Amino acid sequence: MGLVFGVLLGWVARTGDVSWLVTTLDKIGSIFVQLLKLAVAPLVFFAILVSITNLRKVNNAARLATRTLLWFMITSLIAVAIGLAIGLLTNPGAGTGLTPKDGGKPESAGTWLDFLTGIVPTDVITPFTELNVLQIVFMAVVAGVAALQLGDKAQPILGLSQSVLELLQKALWWVIRLAPLGTLGLIGHAIATYGWDLIGKYATFTADVYIGCALVMFGVYPLLLATVAKVNPLQFFRGAWPAIQLAFVSRSSVGTMPVTQRVTERLGVPREYASFAVPFGATTKMDGCAAIYPALAAIFIAEIFGVNLGVGDYVLIAFVSVIGSAATAGLTGATVMLTLTLSTLGLPLEGVGLLLAIDPVLDMMRTATNVAGQVVCPLLVSGREDILDREAYNAASASPIDAVEARDAEKQATVPAAA
Repeated sequence: MGLVFGVLLGWVARTGDVSWLVTTLDKIGSIFVQLLKLAVAPLVFFAILVSITNLRKVNNAARLATRTLLWFMITSLIAVAIGLAIGLLTNPGAGTGLTPKDGGKPESAGTWLDFLTGIVPTDVITPFTELNVLQIVFMAVVAGVAALQLGDKAQPILGLSQSVLELLQKALWWVIRLAPLGTLGLIGHAIATYGWDLIGKYATFTADVYIGCALVMFGVYPLLLATVAKVNPLQFFRGAWPAIQLAFVSRSSVGTMPVTQRVTERLGVPREYASFAVPFGATTKMDGCAAIYPALAAIFIAEIFGVNLGVGDYVLIAFVSVIGSAATAGLTGATVMLTLTLSTLGLPLEGVGLLLAIDPVLDMMRTATNVAGQVVCPLLVSGREDILDREAYNAASASPIDAVEARDAEKQATVPAAA
């Protein structure tokens, strides 16, 4: 309903030139995103720290972690291959009427040197104030491994970290309940600002991104779930839908992370393992933003600037997509990943300016694909390792998360009484 009313209000604001309505929609959407981002830095830190320490409760923790990263890479390779294939078949940059003069260099760009040296922070405060998710993940990993080495001595810190994480997740649930209003504002402002005229120039490219993401989400993922995890793919969409639709609206994998973890658990993935796989996936697993999109964008920009890409360039795109996806950081937008891809290929960074205007429209589908992949990979690993609760998976439904939370709280309350 928020999506429908947002489109209608955005259309009214644009056709009627109602400036106050445009401003109102902008404020509603931006406040919702700001509230999501407010919890991102501490949420990522404590989620990663707690997830690493929780691995000690899981049998074959190292094996599970390795398998998780392996499936992250496999699905990313499949996604980037689909993106490249669609781009080569459709030539998204041809016939757009755009020229290199229409582009402009982004304010900041990603390079391999920045990526490698930027992992280690210069202090412990700046990553949180500047929201550098990659550096926050690095510090959380170091703190988690150190806590494992300390053993019982670290228990007070781990107890505090768990409490802080639960507090942050509870506060974020309140923000997530505002998603219908956030949807109305974000979609409405996008329609009022961009309308349908802008999409006309990028029609092929926009269709390519949506088709590529749809092929991965509704084709590759169900096929892997059916053949690897041996589960019914339809049940996956029933259980994971709340996270997928919130990701589509919020355009933030990290902001959606509490919902993603909740649906992953209710689909039968053990909580101790899900608490590791989902936070890492939310910051590094980006099939939409870091695989399909950079592949199509590189082809699009190369065609606009008249640069011929060879087989070696396509291999480089695949390499960057698998290794550099952490640069996307799970936040709205994928500019850093795109500039990293362009700089690796030697393509003009001015090409980024060609895509900035259309980015919000594309980012919705990209982020939904990201989050779907972040749920699929733990399911694949759990199914292969025979730790998946198949009864829970088959019982999962698309009921609202609030209803699930209430049922779980009721169950937890009755367990001590029964005992």
